[in-house]
Amino acid sequence: MVRENLRVAQSRQKSYADLRRRDLTFKVDDFVYLKMSPMRGIRRFNMKGKLAPRYIGPFKIVERKGEVAYKMSYHQTYLKCLRVPEEQAPLEGLDMQEDLTYTEHPVKIL
Repeated sequence: MVRENLRVAQSRQKSYADLRRRDLTFKVDDFVYLKMSPMRGIRRFNMKGKLAPRYIGPFKIVERKGEVAYKMSYHQTYLKCLRVPEEQAPLEGLDMQEDLTYTEHPVKIL
């Protein structure tokens, strides 16, 4: 009786989840963003809560390993397609420290 009720509830939840799910496919050389899952009490990029970025990147897909696996080895639901790769900030010229932080220097003082 309990197992049957669990199966019915899981089936109902799966049908609701499948309504919102969309099949994403990415090609080699596409640029994608990586979704950062929020964790309670964890600071991401020195920001807490709502101000922390939900997606990081963009990252270039190097190789497709299977239906939903890519060279970066992240599941496709954590990826978001980047429409215009020229809109990203250049990563060259950043002086990263060991703890993955950097110091900002003003370009020009007005």
